[in-house]
Amino acid sequence: MRWVTVASENGPRACGLVDGEYVDVKAADPEMPATVRELLELGADWQRRAWAALARGVVRHDPANIRLLAPVPNPRKIICIGLNYRDHAAESGVPAPDEPVLFSKYPTALIGHKDQIILPRVSQEVDYEAELVVVIGRGGRHIPRERAFEHVGGYAAGHDVSARDWQLNKPGKQWMAGKTFDTFAPVGPELVTPDEVPDPHKLGIRLRLNGQTMQDSTTSQLIFGVDELIAYLSQVFTLEPGDLIFTGTPPGVGMARKPPVWLKPGDTVEVEIDHLGTLRNTVVAEAGRA
Repeated sequence: MRWVTVASENGPRACGLVDGEYVDVKAADPEMPATVRELLELGADWQRRAWAALARGVVRHDPANIRLLAPVPNPRKIICIGLNYRDHAAESGVPAPDEPVLFSKYPTALIGHKDQIILPRVSQEVDYEAELVVVIGRGGRHIPRERAFEHVGGYAAGHDVSARDWQLNKPGKQWMAGKTFDTFAPVGPELVTPDEVPDPHKLGIRLRLNGQTMQDSTTSQLIFGVDELIAYLSQVFTLEPGDLIFTGTPPGVGMARKPPVWLKPGDTVEVEIDHLGTLRNTVVAEAGRA
């Protein structure tokens, strides 16, 4: 199944894709929750219950005439993995890590498909990073790797927008600050459930900047796969339904190019991942930015 969150007059509403239209699950069945995170919290049979509701759907949205939020607009955690493609580690001038490199974003960084990425007035070196995003379905702690995929609720395309001057040039470096400016976590357009993704480690992943391909790789190049990441992270904290894991970016980022390529007002950025669709965002400057 494919799920989105629609910005409606009733607030964010979880909608499933049925016959080319997005159907509001709560409008179909008032006993169902209104958000994707709450749907995931229903447990293992959430898809069966949701599909039964959608079959009675009365509120339908044409995808061409709605505003999409991030598929899970209210996660409790946004966890990010750095340097998780060998070629990207090499282009960054650092060795491939022996364990996952962790940082985080805040929910205020989340935006959806076709929303605007805002270049902060305090940063002049904003970069792009295409990423596969894993959405946790069933929570847990100390999850064994061999059972990790049982905890996946779905996948989405993501964009880890990065202010490199903050991330790398501030005293002590500021990975989190450089990664979590408002609008720096586009995700979407849809959450695609695992039954539609045969193997998350065999997905083509591409980023286009104004139509030019800047990143072109495959998730087979991940150093730490989805199952490894879930097992590793759950050693540290409890994973909860709706948590997002940005799994890292392939080579081709702007800071590694000569000369560097930074995002600028008027740019259009597209992240395309096989089976998951294309996430598209435009770029604007924050008021007062030089």
